[in-house]
Amino acid sequence: MGKLFYLLVFSVMSINTYSQEAINWEKVVVRDSTGNVYPTAVWQRLAQTGRYQIQVGADRVSGTIRYLNDNDLPKPEPSKFFTSGQKMRPFSVTDINGNKFTLAELTGKVVVLNFWFINCGPCRQEIPRLNEIVNNYANNKDIVFIALALDQKAELIQFLSGFPFNYHIVDNGGYLAQQNGVGLFPTHVIIDKKGNVLFHTSGLSISTIPWLRKSIEAALAGKVI
Repeated sequence: MGKLFYLLVFSVMSINTYSQEAINWEKVVVRDSTGNVYPTAVWQRLAQTGRYQIQVGADRVSGTIRYLNDNDLPKPEPSKFFTSGQKMRPFSVTDINGNKFTLAELTGKVVVLNFWFINCGPCRQEIPRLNEIVNNYANNKDIVFIALALDQKAELIQFLSGFPFNYHIVDNGGYLAQQNGVGLFPTHVIIDKKGNVLFHTSGLSISTIPWLRKSIEAALAGKVI
């Protein structure tokens, strides 16, 4: 498949300004909602986590720091490999436990795909939180979680024995990644009940998991986000 890359998307400082070019950040005084002043090193470190937004006033020397809840986090960048609203390319796969899935037979269900591989650091990092999502929908028959791994079955069985991943794990998924042009990992795709791509993103950012949850809820409700 050629050289593979994985992408870890770092959250960056979110800034609302009238003219970013005109701002001298060394002179900006940043306060919270109660008026407390944050030292420059402190607010910059907080902003870089992706969980805080700095809103700069029209005077360009006063700013307010605001914590971003999950619902406030910006939508992660879409992947380069899929187009929202378009039909998903048909597929037929069998997981390592012998369960077979075809996209045609999954019509009427929400399908959550994850393209990944064992040695992808961000892929491993997000697995515990992906497992939480799967567990939240354990009794919902209208949603299916499928993880398309690039690795061999034996390697996956060994890995999963010490690092559970609650998706349906499909081995040797490199050909599916190739068919869809996927070259960054992890890549997430949510397919709605009609077989259309509702949400897709590559890499791991502070927004990835919250937007997966939000998109799954929208797909189950038949809504567009």
